[in-house]
Amino acid sequence: MASGVQVWLSTANGHKQLAREPDLGFGEAATADATIDIDASRRYQAMVGFGAAITDSSAWLIEKRMSAAQRDKLLRDLFARDDGGLGIDFTRLTIGASDFSRAHYSLDDLPPGQSDPALAHFSLTPKVPDTGAEEVLPVVRAALAINPRLQVMASPWSAPAWMKTSGSLLHGTLKYEYHAAFADYLIKYVDAMAAAGVPIFALTVQNEPRFNPPDYPGMLLSAGARRLLIGEQLGPKLAQREHAPLIFDWDHNWDIETEPLALLADPRANRYVAAVAWHCYAGYVDAQTRVHDAYPDKDAYLTECSGGDWKPMRDDGLLTIARRLLIGSVRGWSRGVLLWNLALDENHGPHAGGCDNCRGLVTIDSKTGNYTRTVDYVALAHASRFVRPGARRIESSGGRDDLDNVVFRNADDGSLVMIVANSSQSAQRFVAREAARAFAYTMPARSVATFVWR
Repeated sequence: MASGVQVWLSTANGHKQLAREPDLGFGEAATADATIDIDASRRYQAMVGFGAAITDSSAWLIEKRMSAAQRDKLLRDLFARDDGGLGIDFTRLTIGASDFSRAHYSLDDLPPGQSDPALAHFSLTPKVPDTGAEEVLPVVRAALAINPRLQVMASPWSAPAWMKTSGSLLHGTLKYEYHAAFADYLIKYVDAMAAAGVPIFALTVQNEPRFNPPDYPGMLLSAGARRLLIGEQLGPKLAQREHAPLIFDWDHNWDIETEPLALLADPRANRYVAAVAWHCYAGYVDAQTRVHDAYPDKDAYLTECSGGDWKPMRDDGLLTIARRLLIGSVRGWSRGVLLWNLALDENHGPHAGGCDNCRGLVTIDSKTGNYTRTVDYVALAHASRFVRPGARRIESSGGRDDLDNVVFRNADDGSLVMIVANSSQSAQRFVAREAARAFAYTMPARSVATFVWR
């Protein structure tokens, strides 16, 4: 790396996307609209990575709608960091169907009225055909071959129907009598994935446990129910195993911080929970900091946020993702940031219920197999290409309200990475000061930039 500061710039109007700008030199601090003071001696959380979920729909498109050459090109573009790839280090899988599956299923489906507490009928291959689940393993294994450091977490959208009060994958909650069986179900999934060559880094016990989806698998699971499930069953069982996955609680929005706080207040469940997982669809990101301040030994992760055809993501995706997730969530202690679908088609699918206007990191043409990068890819790349696993967030001043920033030091080579988002309608000039050095840069209106230096 040269002695100056490397700059990559994207603008909300799309005129520049991850454009390499001329290097900056260090010099005397000049007059500017804002000053960002950086103190590398004050270190915070170590990063796991940035990425998106490999949903059944994403995997099906990659395996069924792309040629081998197209597939290899796409996966390298997503999971490699060299040659301008996205450098995904963190991903999420669904345990059974989500709305982004081609059909609804669990990993232990039975006819109505039957049950299987011994899980004799458990299988990673659904009894329902053509769900997209069959394509997940080949895609994840190919991603791991490209990036062996990829960390994989997993979340269920519903327990099997026979475990629930509704007797269906839709609606209902988990019957207490099946808490042990559901814990075993999650562990059986972990073991089956490991045997298939995919180690699971972390689990949540329920995606969005306070949401009752009308037309795709879901399951209400209160803080009290999660407390019992984790404290009595899943936690003790995983604690007896070597290389067990971590348990993350909540896996839902910023607007109900009382839910993870209620679970963490229980000593029995608290001891088994490593982190709180958050989604972006309601509330404000500062909830992460308040929960972390209450339980500073618990990590935070942003485990789902989708781009799509709604405000602000439709018109302002670049700045929204950069400000709320890459900067705001990480300044709120997130060790990892995940967007939702890795890939969707030109019709925002395929999907079985749920979101009909979501957007992936890439859009795959279902007829030709060609793909295009979306604004979500561009935004995420401002972090994922440059911030490597183990990088530490370091202290930096806030600048000003419309000039947000976050700074990291990479562990492998000591390089510093700063992401700055200018959300104002006018250009903003700032000075960044680190140790005895300073550099200045003028951010175009409504833009995001990444700066890298040693």
